[in-house]
Amino acid sequence: MKLFANLFTAFKKNRKIENVSEYETNKLNILSKKLKLQFNNPILFAKALTHRSYLERTTELNKSNERLEFLGDAVLGMIVAEILFTKFKDEDEGFLTKTRSHIVDRNALYDSAERLQLKKYLLYDSRFIKDSEVGIKTILADCLEALIGAIYLDQGIDAAEKFIIKWLVKPNLESGNYQVDNNFKGQLLEYTHSIKLSSPEYVIVSSKGPDHNKEFIIEVHIDKITHGIGRGRNKKGAEQEAAKNTLLEFKDNSK
Repeated sequence: MKLFANLFTAFKKNRKIENVSEYETNKLNILSKKLKLQFNNPILFAKALTHRSYLERTTELNKSNERLEFLGDAVLGMIVAEILFTKFKDEDEGFLTKTRSHIVDRNALYDSAERLQLKKYLLYDSRFIKDSEVGIKTILADCLEALIGAIYLDQGIDAAEKFIIKWLVKPNLESGNYQVDNNFKGQLLEYTHSIKLSSPEYVIVSSKGPDHNKEFIIEVHIDKITHGIGRGRNKKGAEQEAAKNTLLEFKDNSK
């Protein structure tokens, strides 16, 4: 966990001072108490909580949480991989890969965000999101990753690890949910190979809506034949749904 230990120190030396409104400060104070963390750089956490739709309403925060989400995703993957590598000493690479995939997938992230009641602290414009179930699930999952990125930069790798263990790894391992394989793309790839078909191709049919509320529609093509269709707020989610629907189609056809 020492590989990136100096990154957050370097960041703080070069950070640009920005303003946080009273409304945002109140949310940050409550979140700080809930996490039992004293934020060194509140603006990091304000950005972690900021969906891009919120930028329509404020001039104080000039960026959404997307960059922190990118960083948090990388930190999350590294920490979970090391935890599983240490805990499951006799398991092979396939088991470790599938288990990590489940713990860091969108559903697991959303469940953790719900346990944390992250929606209470989220900064977004409901006029654009309209509280749709799919939209909110994606936004909260992304926000959780951004929060991990902010904790890592502000508090260091050890604090990020403690957060991930408490809110993600421990609940999944205790519930046994990590044993459920929700990687439908992987399942479909294995299935097509087993019946001597070519690998699935995921083709974007359409991508519509503003950047903060986009919907992707994706089809699965196998040997030039169109199979399942999936919809999602991002390409990964739409691909997984398309793969799931294709597996169901194959199952129905085999009856």
